[in-house]
Amino acid sequence: MSSPWFLLVIAGLLEIVWATSMKASDGFTKIGPSALTAVAAFASFWLLAAAMKDLPLGTAYAVWVGIGVVGAALTGMILFGDGATAQRLAGIGLIIAGIATLKLA
Repeated sequence: MSSPWFLLVIAGLLEIVWATSMKASDGFTKIGPSALTAVAAFASFWLLAAAMKDLPLGTAYAVWVGIGVVGAALTGMILFGDGATAQRLAGIGLIIAGIATLKLA
C-alpha cells in the first residue's frame, strides 16, 4: 500500500485538475472538461479518504485543500490571466507556511 502522504499529495494535485477543468468547462457546457472535472473530483476524494485512514483529519484536510488552493491560484494566474499581485502571492506564501506548520505539528 502506498504512503498516506503520497496519496494525499496526489489527491491534492487532482483537486487542482478538477478545479481547472471546471473553469475550462465554461459552466459545464463543454463535454471534455466537464467529464475531466467529474473523474478528477471522484479520484481526488477517493484518495483523500484513503489517506485519512492513517492521517489526522485536520492535517489531511488542510494539506489537501492547501495544495488545491495554491495550485488553483497559480494555475489561474498562468492559464486564465488571474492577477498575480504582491498581495495574492503573499497570501499563497502564508497558505504554504500554514500547511508546512500543520505537517510538522
